Parts: sequence; C-alpha cells; structure tokens
Amino acid sequence: MKEIMIATKNKHKVEEFKAMLEPLGYHIKSLCDLTEDIEIEETGTTFEENAFIKARAIYEKLHIEVIADDSGFCVNHLQGAPGVFSARFLGEDTSYKEKNQHIIQALENASDRGCQYVCAIAHIACDGKESIFIGSIEGKVSHKSIGDAGFGYDPIFYYEPLHTTLADVREEEKNKVSHRAIALRKMLAYLEGR
Repeated sequence: MKEIMIATKNKHKVEEFKAMLEPLGYHIKSLCDLTEDIEIEETGTTFEENAFIKARAIYEKLHIEVIADDSGFCVNHLQGAPGVFSARFLGEDTSYKEKNQHIIQALENASDRGCQYVCAIAHIACDGKESIFIGSIEGKVSHKSIGDAGFGYDPIFYYEPLHTTLADVREEEKNKVSHRAIALRKMLAYLEGR
C-alpha cells in the first residue's frame, strides 16, 4: 500500500481524498494525524501557488510523498470572488450558511449567474519532483440553498448535468464530477504512468 500525506486539516477534504484514493490502494494520512501542529500561511495569489506553499512546507519537514490542494468557488458576477479567499471570505469564522446567503443576495438581480469550482493539486514525490494538476467544473449560483450533503459552497453550486446542487446528491455522485475528482484523476494518470 502506497502512503500519501495530504497537507490539510480539513476533515471534509480528507474524507473526499480517502473516498477517491483508498480504493486504489493508497493509504491516506493528513495533518490531523501528526502530533506536531503545523501552521501554514497561504500567501499565494493563485490556487497553484497556495497548493505548492502547503505541499512544500510539509515536504520540507517530513520528506515523504505529499499532495496539497487549494480550491475555491469563483463567481462571474463577483469578478471571480471569493476565489483563493473562499475559506476566508467574509472572515474565517463566518459560517458557510452565511457566506452562501451573502452570495445569493449579491446575485439577486444578476443576469450572469455562472460560477466555477477550481482545484489545484500540487504533488511532490519522495525525490522532491513537483507536479501540478488542475480540475474545474462549471455551474450556476442557485437562487437558494439546496441540499445538506457536501460542504462549503455546495448548497448553492447548481450543476446542470445533475439538475441540482452538489449538496443535493450522494457523495459518490459528487466525487465522480467534482473539480477535486477531475484534478485527482489527472494526478493518478500521471502517477500510474511513472
């Protein structure tokens, strides 16, 4: 079994990575498994920069194979916001219920409700070789929150092929089409081809 460290403390992300990687023979560890509390400041201006900041910080400490993702919700009408600030949008302590409601209200009279989920996964191999994999999906900002599965902005991300939001479908369905799944598939194709 191949062990990969995921540079995150986000339990939802760890669950998604485990659901997608463990059936393929990967053993997933995360920052939650470490005794030392490692704080990483995301100072990048792009998803790629932030993913590499996290991956490099862990690789420099542990020198093991590591992946880190940075992902976010980009709304056309808000000029791509919240974007790289998705987790910190309206303040880190603001609930996603409030963030989602704020975005719904901001788009009340918007003609363009288009949005994207974007995920950048940085991979650093045991020998220090770096790679980046990008996944994105297009959607529309829903007029109201729908569903209670998923996390983050999923209740307002209306995904046309599923005819509902990503919070209104089973995890297995979401994990087939999500931005993270697309980036992960690209990474796995690269890893299998090494």
